[in-house]
Amino acid sequence: RVVAALLRAVTGVRGLDNSAARTAVRAQFRDADPEDVLLLEDLLGIADPEAALASVDPDARRRRLTAMVNAASLARDAPAVYVVEDAHWIDEASESMIAGFATVIPQTQSLVLTTYRPEYRGALSQVPGAQRIALDPLSDSETAALVAGLLGSDISIGGLATVIAERAAGNPFFVEELVRDLAERGVLTGARGNYLCQVDHADAAVPATLQATIAARIDRLAAAAKQTLNAAAVIGLRFAADQLALLDGLAEMDELISAELVDQIRFTPHAEYAFHHPLIRTVAYETLLKADRVELHRRLATAIAQSHSDSLDEKAALIAEHFEAADDLRTAFGWHMRAGAWAQVRDIRAARNSWTRARTVADRLPDDDPARPPMRIAPRTLLCMNNVRVAGSITDVGFDELRDLCSAAGDTVSLAIGMGGLMTTLVFHNRYREAARCAADCTRLIESLADPPMTMMLLASSAMWFAGHAAESLRLAQRVVDLADGDPTKGALGAVTSPLAAALLMRGSSRYCLGLPGWREDLDQATAMIRSVAPISLMVPVLYKYRFAAHAGVLLPDATAERDSAEAMKMAEHSGDDFQLDGTRVSRGLVLIKQGGSQRADGFALLAEFREANVRHGYAENVVRTVDTEIAKEKARTGDVAGAIELARAVVDYTFDAGDALSLGEAVRVLVESLLQRGTSTDLEEAQAAIDRLAAEPIDPGYVLFEVPLLRLRALMARARDDAATYRQFRDRYREMAKTLGFEGHIALAEVMP
Repeated sequence: RVVAALLRAVTGVRGLDNSAARTAVRAQFRDADPEDVLLLEDLLGIADPEAALASVDPDARRRRLTAMVNAASLARDAPAVYVVEDAHWIDEASESMIAGFATVIPQTQSLVLTTYRPEYRGALSQVPGAQRIALDPLSDSETAALVAGLLGSDISIGGLATVIAERAAGNPFFVEELVRDLAERGVLTGARGNYLCQVDHADAAVPATLQATIAARIDRLAAAAKQTLNAAAVIGLRFAADQLALLDGLAEMDELISAELVDQIRFTPHAEYAFHHPLIRTVAYETLLKADRVELHRRLATAIAQSHSDSLDEKAALIAEHFEAADDLRTAFGWHMRAGAWAQVRDIRAARNSWTRARTVADRLPDDDPARPPMRIAPRTLLCMNNVRVAGSITDVGFDELRDLCSAAGDTVSLAIGMGGLMTTLVFHNRYREAARCAADCTRLIESLADPPMTMMLLASSAMWFAGHAAESLRLAQRVVDLADGDPTKGALGAVTSPLAAALLMRGSSRYCLGLPGWREDLDQATAMIRSVAPISLMVPVLYKYRFAAHAGVLLPDATAERDSAEAMKMAEHSGDDFQLDGTRVSRGLVLIKQGGSQRADGFALLAEFREANVRHGYAENVVRTVDTEIAKEKARTGDVAGAIELARAVVDYTFDAGDALSLGEAVRVLVESLLQRGTSTDLEEAQAAIDRLAAEPIDPGYVLFEVPLLRLRALMARARDDAATYRQFRDRYREMAKTLGFEGHIALAEVMP
């Protein structure tokens, strides 16, 4: 891999034996996580064979190594220059990592120089802040110099050199191809840089276009070499020897390499090749008759499936691509959907790409094909449902089109699933009131079905919960518990591996919002169930318990919180799912902050990482307000009261406007207490207005996430006005209610009120 070669150069381990190389690497990364250092040693090919390497998803491996290398780059004092040549040939993993390295280059004394062809559109061509220098065509004098260097100086080639220079029009590749063509046809004799021309009227033999030149060169190949080139063109710009063998068991590579039509770009452990220029592949592909292209693509797809029977899911996207190129649309659709299903829990962006391709294939089917309507609906449903996991906008959901297709086909279940995707996207874009209205429509729809989709009922419950409709959220959660009938995996769909566990989370969360008993048992049971059924999803109960419940003062982190959040964080770091990692950062950060002591700084560092990731990925906007509320608390605690007020005020206004009932009580509490800490008459007026505004907010009766903080704030307001009797009255009511409900955070706050 390119990145391995680059890092071997950067770390200075080239030429060292493995033991010495490991010593050098560990000296340079002495402050890094030892597990990450082992990952780096493995990438560099210097790992100790006795060392146990953790099981880490490829995306997580790239993310962790990128973070470690970037930290080292930021700590480096010496200037450095990094050169990446021919980025158009780079492997995907190296491209991703080097693009990640480039993000911190502006903060260092370093320069990265990357060269690539104009058609390259990869990540290294889109590095923010990079300066792009496009090379103009060669000037007449530069072209003449190139031609002279290739042909030589013999008097016999003088006129021909002029024609080549004029025909190439400053394109150096065209110059090279023209010279190769003329040499292959015998117009030129000798060797590069020392040619002779002994043909009359040689200038008439110069092809008019670059494509014609390449086509002529291909046409002169021996039959076996031409067959190999055509097979390679069907595979793609890059191709491995084993791929080529599937189509051409007697591949003739020597002639193609010597003719500089193909380059060998990897020798070990397996040979890999690439077309010398993309245009060569294009011309070779287009020289095939359409029927031959179709047959080769079909043969290749079938051969890949037969030769990888033990990893069909992993190869499904590639197989689908070739069946699609063969115009076998129904078969291609099935493989695209299979690829998406496999990638859904591994790489959601890859899954989304497969579903998008499946959607395109389905749209190409004839209008009178009876399979067309359901095939058009299926990928759109999955794209809609998973939109939030790729930071999609509300427009990206594509719900209107899905609704029209479902209505025409009478597909109520897919429509309900699409509504679930729309609801979730609305929540993550802080449009809670719209999400609740959508949830109400979805609930009416799914409750009309004989077999209601449990996952969609859960999403409706969640949307209602965020908007403060805890009673309806509780009803829906209980319905799912009843439907599951004790089976943890019944009704599983997509990322929701245990609807019953999720329903218990929602039931417990709705119960504490309404001050009903049993919420703690529900949350604990859900956590235990997920740990048993789908440990990789531990992030979900950790999020509900320590992002939501702990933030609202319902729970205080304890030894269990420390264990669960640390375990979830470890799993997220091993996972390639950025969505999972970002959610876990917040939960773990809040646990560390509320534990206090030396861990507070680590907690705020995690919240800062989440904020940065939110800017990068664009999702979980609602959680940003939680982070800002915690930051405002810290500002007030450390004496920056004005900064706390400014930040808390912005959070409160935003949260009221969004209808985020879960965050509102705590946000108002932080603002009011910060205002009272400063204590001007204007501050007291603003604090009272905030209290009144919270009390007037439309909400379900008995919504204690408002009632409890309101008791505390009214007590503090009375004390600020020297009304001791009223203060004691509200303080005592606050203490009593917090104890009755078992809200540990509020109990702790109440106990220190004089």
